[in-house]
Amino acid sequence: MPVTQLDKGNSFRALHQGTRAFVIPNAWDAGSARVLAGLGFAAIATSSYATAGAYGTRDGRITRDQVLAHARAIVDATDLPVSVDLESGFGATANDVAETYRHAAAVGLVGATIEDATPTSRKDKPLFDIGEATERVAAAVAATRQARISVHAHRARRRLPARQHRS
Repeated sequence: MPVTQLDKGNSFRALHQGTRAFVIPNAWDAGSARVLAGLGFAAIATSSYATAGAYGTRDGRITRDQVLAHARAIVDATDLPVSVDLESGFGATANDVAETYRHAAAVGLVGATIEDATPTSRKDKPLFDIGEATERVAAAVAATRQARISVHAHRARRRLPARQHRS
């Protein structure tokens, strides 16, 4: 039976709630994700630096679509939970951040980080102010919860006809 996104999410949550710290390595690509899984790690992360390197560019110069395509390849390469670095959410507004996190859930990710650094790393305003940063994180959380509900509803709809046919 294949490992579901829900299974991966539950496993990832359990790692965070354990009594001990756990090590989560960064995969650079699908191949290194498989190597890390084979070494016995319980989860995998990916960094924006690694993703940029996979695209032959510098950190901070990759697009949301590139990050998500790269993350999907890593998710598809292993049954382990995968967390991704989503930089500052790939957007100027909290709604943009929410959209990024909806897409992240859709590619099978079960964890993500969001930075408080402004995307342009402006010297006059290197970080979002606390209110704006809080709003961006809240938007990410709400979008992720909604995506999880949608996945469960979709799975429930898919299973219903199969059960009806067995009767």
